[in-house]
Amino acid sequence: MTDSISKGTAPRIVDEIDRARAQEYALLATLLTRSPDAELLSRLAGLRGDASPIGIVHIALAEAAGRTDQERASREFFALFAGLGDGALLPYASHYLAETLYGRPLVRVRETLDSLGIEKAPERTEPEDHAGFLCEIMAGLAGGSIAAPNGADRDFFERHLSPWIRRFFIDLERAKSADFYASVGALGRTFIDIEAEAFALSA
Repeated sequence: MTDSISKGTAPRIVDEIDRARAQEYALLATLLTRSPDAELLSRLAGLRGDASPIGIVHIALAEAAGRTDQERASREFFALFAGLGDGALLPYASHYLAETLYGRPLVRVRETLDSLGIEKAPERTEPEDHAGFLCEIMAGLAGGSIAAPNGADRDFFERHLSPWIRRFFIDLERAKSADFYASVGALGRTFIDIEAEAFALSA
């Protein structure tokens, strides 16, 4: 996923926590951008967890991956993100914050990306305020593959994810057509809560 955006050079050194954060964001970015193939489902089915909030949703995601297959996951992805039925979701900041598409929230995201020297790859068709794209940017900022000032991940999170993305993950978790993706919604909701709490404590 990270090769789909242009980035700065000289990545900063990150610690173990930031690497783990980047991995969570990268997983969410992948699952929100395309349906998982058989290899990814197999890897997800092997996830281990513990009694922590994130560990519990990892276990649930592993169980969900183990009971589905590539074809069913693809149909579910289409129904949720590409279909026109009642269960379809619009994973865009503009939809959640402005009740439109290509709205002011997208303009703000593009302004921030421009200030960071990030350019969307030509083959990417979704607007930059797509939940998967925003998680991809957060993965790069947290993991250091996007060269940015210290605190850029917190600023990006508070500006472009915090105001809406938790509501989206709740909608995904509760969507009628969601089975495997309900566990993705639970993972996203739980992880966003952890991020928000960590940023608040470090304020």
